[in-house]
Amino acid sequence: MPGVQLEDVVRAHGEALHSYATRLTNGDRFAAEDVVQETWVRAWRNLDRLTENQGSVRGWLLRVAHNIAVDQHRSRRARPTEVGLPDQGLEHAAVTPSSHEQVEAKIVVRAMLETLSPAHRATVLEVYYADRTAVSAAKALGVPAGTVKSRLHNALRTLRRTVGSEAVAA
Repeated sequence: MPGVQLEDVVRAHGEALHSYATRLTNGDRFAAEDVVQETWVRAWRNLDRLTENQGSVRGWLLRVAHNIAVDQHRSRRARPTEVGLPDQGLEHAAVTPSSHEQVEAKIVVRAMLETLSPAHRATVLEVYYADRTAVSAAKALGVPAGTVKSRLHNALRTLRRTVGSEAVAA
C-alpha cells in the first residue's frame, strides 16, 4: 500500500470511470453516480490491491463498476414497479370501515350464520372462512364434494333471504 493514495487513483481514472458508468446505466446520471460512488468505496477498502504490479488499476475499477451496475439492474428488476396514486379520482378510493363497524358487521354475520343448520354453517365456514375448495372442504367435513356444493348453494340462498328480510325490516 505504500505510495498508493485514493486521491491519485481518482485523479487518474475518475473521468474514465464516470463515462463508463454512464454508458453502463444507459445515460441515467443518478444511477451512474451511484455506481461511481460505490466503486470508489470499494477502491478505498481495497487500496492494497490497487497497484500496477497486481494488474491494471483502471481495469480493476471498470470491472468493479460493471459488477455494481449489473447488481443494481438485477435489484431493480426484482422489486415491483412503484406506482403512485393519481391526484384525481381519490373520491372513488375505497374507505375501510372503522374497527367499531367491523365488529358490528362480524356480530351481524355470526348471527346470520346461526340461522343455518349445523351442517350448512360448517360448510360455509370451511369454504369461506378456512378458504378451502369444495374438494378440500369435503375432505375436512367427511362428505362428498357434491354435498359440499349443494349445502353451500342452499346456505347462500338462505343467507340471501335473511339479508333481504333484514333490509325490509330495517
